[in-house]
Amino acid sequence: MSALYQANTPAAFWRFLGEPQPSPADWSGAIQTAALQLPPALRHAADDIDELLFLTLGEGQFGAQHWGFSSALRLYYAVKPLLPRWSTRRLRRLRGTVTDPRFPLGWPIEDRYVRFQWEVARQLMRQQARTALPFIHFWPQGHGYAFVLTHDVETAAGQERALALAELDASYGFRSSFNFVPEEYRLDHGLLAELRLRGFEVGVHGLQHDWKLFSSHSEFLRRARRINRYIKAMRATGFRAPLTHRNPEWMQALDIDYDLSFFDTDPHEPTPGGTMSIWPFMIGRFVELPYTLVQDYTLTAVLRETTPRLWLEKVDFIRDHCGMALLNAHPDYLNNPITRRVYEDFLRAMRARADYWHALPGEVAEWWRARAQAASPAGLRGAVRATVELSQDRILIDPTADAAATALG
Repeated sequence: MSALYQANTPAAFWRFLGEPQPSPADWSGAIQTAALQLPPALRHAADDIDELLFLTLGEGQFGAQHWGFSSALRLYYAVKPLLPRWSTRRLRRLRGTVTDPRFPLGWPIEDRYVRFQWEVARQLMRQQARTALPFIHFWPQGHGYAFVLTHDVETAAGQERALALAELDASYGFRSSFNFVPEEYRLDHGLLAELRLRGFEVGVHGLQHDWKLFSSHSEFLRRARRINRYIKAMRATGFRAPLTHRNPEWMQALDIDYDLSFFDTDPHEPTPGGTMSIWPFMIGRFVELPYTLVQDYTLTAVLRETTPRLWLEKVDFIRDHCGMALLNAHPDYLNNPITRRVYEDFLRAMRARADYWHALPGEVAEWWRARAQAASPAGLRGAVRATVELSQDRILIDPTADAAATALG
């Protein structure tokens, strides 16, 4: 399993330029010291970067049974179709209002993997007696962070509202991706074509919107063959699993360029956990784009928030660390007046900021792959040279472009 994450070393993350390049010993020493920034249970892997990446990005810290379903969860899924929808929503609200104190990650902000990456750079500079290191900036044109909107269309009613949601996004200057469930309702191929024509993106959201996709490996492979046919027929390159169920090893059977099924931290999902990363990363054959902003239903129906406060506070953190603010909102839920108002207030606030690279998930995945392969900014369209500096125990990123300098603590 750890082999799926080998492409995400700190060296691949930073993409340092110039000579002399840090030696393997330099990297090893920096990583071992920086691992002190991670949760205590992970620090034993400080001398094995593959294991460390598996424990963080691969959610290995949650144990070997993390991807399975408990007996209680299987029972819940078995009786859920027999329960009225209002009762299942009430159960989720009661379960999720208070974050489980046993949840090992911070929420809504988990900053320790971020601190780890920045400490690696700091340690390299100290080892080499340098005050700055040049690197390929994380985002095109030196933008401070990325902003991505995605929408999962769970029901036929949600499909009917999808175009109106696309028009709402567009009215604020945004494009987004819409992920459809191909065997849950009759797909409106005219709608899919219209979304693509308007500059939006189409993806696949499982096969049916249920828990059975990951109920067993054989069932997953059986469904994956059909999912792959829909991916091709729908001209899709991305995928998100229903209910954010996930298994990184099984998902290698999907013919996708990117996936959206993971998150940096979330205690409220059926399989709670998190990759701790606010940036894209590789899982074997595909790019993972974890959602980093709490889902709309959780925000308004479970946590009872009536403003986009939590979203915007998290965006501030992501901006300060050149991450990716990725939101998943649903046309199925945005008919609720409170949820719609919160979402629209968020779009309005983000339009006013305009300090990010706004892109479709497919564009972000393509960029992240290309950045990993570029030898220099000259070899990657839109790339700029940036400098990470050690100054008063802070790291400053100052892209050599027209973008404003971004201070990172």
